[in-house]
Amino acid sequence: MIDDIGARAKAAARQLATTSSAKKSAALRAMAAAVDLDRARILAANDRDMAAGADEGISDALMDRLLLNDGRIDGIVSGLNKVADLPDPVGVHTGGWKLYNGVRVQRTRVPLGVVAVIYEARPNVTADAGGLCVKAGNAAILRGSSYAYSSNAAIGEVMRQALEREGLNPDAVQIFPDTTRDGARALMQAKGYVDLLVPRGGPGLIAAIEAEATVPFVIDGAGNCHVYVDAEADLEKAAAITFNSKVQRPGVCNAAETLVVHAAVADKFLPGIAIQLMEAGVELRGDEKARNLVGDMKQAVEEDWGTEYHDLIMSVKVVDSLDEAIEHVRTYGTGHTEAIVTEDYSAAQQFVEEIDSAVTMVNASTRFTDGEEFGFGAEIGISTQKLHVRGPMGLEALTTERYILYGDGQIR
Repeated sequence: MIDDIGARAKAAARQLATTSSAKKSAALRAMAAAVDLDRARILAANDRDMAAGADEGISDALMDRLLLNDGRIDGIVSGLNKVADLPDPVGVHTGGWKLYNGVRVQRTRVPLGVVAVIYEARPNVTADAGGLCVKAGNAAILRGSSYAYSSNAAIGEVMRQALEREGLNPDAVQIFPDTTRDGARALMQAKGYVDLLVPRGGPGLIAAIEAEATVPFVIDGAGNCHVYVDAEADLEKAAAITFNSKVQRPGVCNAAETLVVHAAVADKFLPGIAIQLMEAGVELRGDEKARNLVGDMKQAVEEDWGTEYHDLIMSVKVVDSLDEAIEHVRTYGTGHTEAIVTEDYSAAQQFVEEIDSAVTMVNASTRFTDGEEFGFGAEIGISTQKLHVRGPMGLEALTTERYILYGDGQIR
């Protein structure tokens, strides 16, 4: 099966690599229109997945990731149209110069080829990843989880039909039918077919990729994100940022899991924000200093500081200095997104310079770490590694560079 799917993806990638930007954009707009038109079919498929998930007792956070509704379908349609409108990175010249002997060097962006994505229970990823890959001239092999198979298959089929109507190879978007671990392993080891693998899932998937993959991969890693409220914070801003970072959508990777508060403002800030969070259903787990200020807070244990909850749970740490806050974040953070709330420019700069995360926020919610929020139209993932890309991955992250040299008979 992997040989068949891989060969068809490579053939589609060869066609896309030489397809004009206008034609690729037209295909994305056709996909968006098709998703909009066939939303009843997609929602019916999602209903089947949701019912099966409920029967299996999957978590509320996972059910939220799985859910599609008219609002989320609207988001898929909007995302595809936004990607269609974005500048095409393929063919862009990123540098050029002339050598001592007159040979001209040109550096140019080109597609990667075939991009495989392994993801869990988020059907919108099917459209986001497929659309981004097509616009960047790549073929996509999309392997979602068993929980979302009906939803993914419906979205994928709608996209494939739109591609065919636009005169492009429908195999530019393929839904990988094997949702077992063996199926995932086949993609991880599809050398000769897959040029980049993007895993979007939990620690188990990431560990498997790191141990077993033989194709190049970019880790979309864990998001143990922090909000640090500094001694010089505007506490009204801090409350809004903390609440939004935790509560707006707690099951996603850019939701804050730990609140770190400077002792100088803890007595003024913590009691009020604790009430807001607990009224929203958040369970707070704090250290002794935090619990002395908020009586209903549970005792945090060592495991809490390093846990990505994906739930309405938040750990709370009170620190005596900015240096202590930075050390805590360095120790337990996962390099995803960290935020500082402060009116002190020097404190903000120290935090930014000393926290080595893919994204660092100053006076803004962690929830902004998102490809669409960054203006990418959508994202294929959020890289927490440093090669070949870091942070939200949009169109440019799905290309590479090559050199073209123009001579006039020169020899070395």
